[in-house]
Amino acid sequence: MIDYIATFIFFFAVIDPIGTVPVYIVATNHFNEFKKRKIARNATLIAGSILLFFLITGELILDAIDIPIAAFQIAGGIILFLFALSMIFGKSKPEEETDMISNENDIAIFPLAIPSIAGPGAMLAAVMMTKNASHTLFQQAQTALVMLSVLVIVYIFLRLASKIQNIIGTGGSTIISKVMGLILSSAAINNILEGIKIYFSL
Repeated sequence: MIDYIATFIFFFAVIDPIGTVPVYIVATNHFNEFKKRKIARNATLIAGSILLFFLITGELILDAIDIPIAAFQIAGGIILFLFALSMIFGKSKPEEETDMISNENDIAIFPLAIPSIAGPGAMLAAVMMTKNASHTLFQQAQTALVMLSVLVIVYIFLRLASKIQNIIGTGGSTIISKVMGLILSSAAINNILEGIKIYFSL
């Protein structure tokens, strides 16, 4: 049995549903409500498919190219830590990703599905949270369900984007993104230490 709360918080931090709201608002500003709903649905489904792909096949790919999961966990932890630092000290997620909007016809894929929802941090998290050596198939299925529940929240937030933006404002979403970055940095350090422990058989 996995720790549902810890897993949920971890995926909530790396996916950052609230930080996606301002990106969605700017990207869909010129569309009617019907098209906005379609974009929100497509972006969530595409992101979910990508994350499930990494969750199911990520470790298999590593095994095929003979990279130990411990080494990937250390590398992934470092990348997650740098990603967390960028959330804390760099441009906020809304500011960074709204700059990427260029083609309105493809915004459900970019920048909404990738990298706003299914970003590098979320992809790495999907692999590291379902290691075959330390998680049974049932536990991996539980982790997948928790991850999908966060994506459901993403979709709900996108559908309520205008109301959320009115309540918290861009400044509020930036603050929340930085708090999520702090939580993520702690989880990243933990992954690095666990990877070192496994790799060196400590």
